[in-house]
Amino acid sequence: MIDVVASEWLKVRTVRSTYYLLLTAVLALAFGGVVSYLMTADYDQSPPELRAAFASADPSVFVMPFTQFAAGVIGALAITSEYTGGMIRTVLVTVPRRVTLLVAKIAVVGGSALALGGVVSFLSYGVGVVIIGDRPAPLAQFATFGDALPSVLANGLSIAVVALVGLGFGMLLRSTAGALTTLCFLMFVVPMVAVFLPAPWNNRLVSVTLLYLTPQFSGSIERAPLTPGWALAVLLAYPVVALVAGAVALVRRDA
Repeated sequence: MIDVVASEWLKVRTVRSTYYLLLTAVLALAFGGVVSYLMTADYDQSPPELRAAFASADPSVFVMPFTQFAAGVIGALAITSEYTGGMIRTVLVTVPRRVTLLVAKIAVVGGSALALGGVVSFLSYGVGVVIIGDRPAPLAQFATFGDALPSVLANGLSIAVVALVGLGFGMLLRSTAGALTTLCFLMFVVPMVAVFLPAPWNNRLVSVTLLYLTPQFSGSIERAPLTPGWALAVLLAYPVVALVAGAVALVRRDA
């Protein structure tokens, strides 16, 4: 198992696409910082009655969706690139026990995405603190680091979750385009469509989508439809379902 994990880690860190996707996370962080700066500048120039209507200038609002999707792409490419290039046959000859290969991929993709999520989440919070400074709510979402810590940790976890969902879709569909289209539909299209449903089904469906489970789990949304425990359970159900479906396809179908 150690050798298989080392092999999978070597694949992930030596392909060019991984660094392009990491660059996407860096650009998202820079973009979030620019948006936060512009909102803060606008806040300073606004009268008191308009300041109360401002939204939070937390950069993570902009950084997390892009970073989550980039992590999902990394997860999908960890398996679909092998099917596209035909390397999967060599891999399965070298590691004939497919469950071992699956566990190694989960460990590498999940572990690296969790590390990436933690770094990006803490950096995003730090950028927000530097830009927003001591300005009060609603511009500053959290008063202290202790208040922000659950949200920071939840954001980091969500990136690992989406990466594993991408891995599961990649194993199931064996196509990079198919896996990324499905992931994009799940993350961005479903919440937009759900908004147009009649109440209360619109709020119920939106509350169980990937982008809105994290703030409910961290407790940063007041009067959230789901409790933090239920939000965490639904959030973890996404990679479990995707990986189980992908595992069945990997074990039962020929390369």
